[in-house]
Amino acid sequence: MNASKSFTGLLQAIPRATRRTNPRTRCAPLRQPVYRNLHNGITRPAQPASVPAAEEAIPDVPQSSNPQLAFPCLDNVEERTQKLSKRSMAGPEPSYTAGAHEKFHSDEPFLLDWGGVLPGFDIAYETWGTLNADKSNAILLHTGLSASSHAHSTEANPKPGWWERFIGPGAPLDTDKYFVICTNILGSCYGSTGPSSLDPVSKQPYATSFPILTVEDMVRAQFRLLDNMGINKLFASVGSSLGGMQSLAAGVLFKDRVPRIISVSGCARSHPYSIAMRHTQRQALMADTNWHSTRGNYYGSMPPHSGMKLARQIATVTYRSGPEWEKRFGRQRADPGKPPALCPDFLIETYLDHAGEKWCLEYDANSLLYISKAMDIFDLGKDHQDAMIKRRQENAGKLQGAMTEQVPQNTCNLVLPEQPYEEKESSSDIMAGTATSSAASPVELSEDLVKGMAPLRDTPTLVMGVASDILFPAFQQREIAETLRKVGNRRITHVELGEDRSLFGHDTFLLDLEGVGGEIRRFLG
Repeated sequence: MNASKSFTGLLQAIPRATRRTNPRTRCAPLRQPVYRNLHNGITRPAQPASVPAAEEAIPDVPQSSNPQLAFPCLDNVEERTQKLSKRSMAGPEPSYTAGAHEKFHSDEPFLLDWGGVLPGFDIAYETWGTLNADKSNAILLHTGLSASSHAHSTEANPKPGWWERFIGPGAPLDTDKYFVICTNILGSCYGSTGPSSLDPVSKQPYATSFPILTVEDMVRAQFRLLDNMGINKLFASVGSSLGGMQSLAAGVLFKDRVPRIISVSGCARSHPYSIAMRHTQRQALMADTNWHSTRGNYYGSMPPHSGMKLARQIATVTYRSGPEWEKRFGRQRADPGKPPALCPDFLIETYLDHAGEKWCLEYDANSLLYISKAMDIFDLGKDHQDAMIKRRQENAGKLQGAMTEQVPQNTCNLVLPEQPYEEKESSSDIMAGTATSSAASPVELSEDLVKGMAPLRDTPTLVMGVASDILFPAFQQREIAETLRKVGNRRITHVELGEDRSLFGHDTFLLDLEGVGGEIRRFLG
């Protein structure tokens, strides 16, 4: 008997039910799997009532020489889908709002940079410290992409905030000296107006009819809050990551109201690598059936939790650093005694899986899309600023009747090129073009950016970067500092934390109280 016949005989000797059993549930796989579209109601042949719901989309497994692998990570997704389906059919989408906060409401229509109009808007905010008599000690704290206004605990919300150790008596943002205001940015889902908010005209969530917005739009909305509070001039504008971008924009837009700027791990214009990483997150999210089948109008039904989980995992990779993960995880597997799995197996995989799992239902998917796109668009160059000003002037007429009628928004008229992008230069040509740049300044200074940042010539500015940051690499902070020096600013403090001081990558601004917090304390005096 040859080897092939012997192996075939061995397979035939195995009971058929045993061979064809799905190892996940130990029940026979379906011959006619069911697929349901929750949004359009299309239903294919129904499954027998006795078959568990988790099995409904698993096709028949043919006879094989090896057992089918188990996929507990996919089981978890299916279980969440079932629970969300029950919730979606039973009631409205839950609030994303992260605890008690104050709210500023503006009834005045708000024209956005790209021509969209909000008939009115809310800004969620929280404060710490005491505003002095002449209202000169206010610090405006700008948040990153996914943060709420809850930067520090309050009496109404005692849960620790995202910058808990950086705010308080004797802390870098010393509440014995300063009145700290933190807002949830426009476009977010933690109390400020965003895609999940109700459109006052349609009485339905904006969803993807929410207009494209910019970082400058976020800042202009924040200054309406300051106007309402009677604060004509800040003590300082402070922010990290997207907050660092807002902090710089505040100084450019309102130079007479922002006497000091702190920008940590930010940039003056978005660079290709950062744009590429955010694009990848958006594509992963928009590929989720629950997003693309509704084009983002998923409120009241199934949220795109799988796409959000994957997007967050991609983001988490960019937030931390390889050297840190070498120290924390190495090449350890969660259970070395078990065979390798295609689901999370290494400790680093389980970490990323947990990060995505925790966040996929805590933050609105459309907010991620809109805010990350605003980050991509960001550019403090003069040409870009002038174009935005011109566009607002041209669209000023849209403010009339914004409260009573549907305002036509600019729709996307993007036309994809017939031919895909092709490399036109060799690597040697590209390297030759950068040969004149120093190692400390890989990006050649832009005259357009120098002109655009001219309003900051006399503004004391702290610019901080982190060598281990791969999302906002340290050269982007060097670009800010060198551009401001070329503008003529002689009060630039530029600090770069090397890997000997911080291995936390982009998240250093959240974790390094001594390095980041110490520099902020010294700068503010």
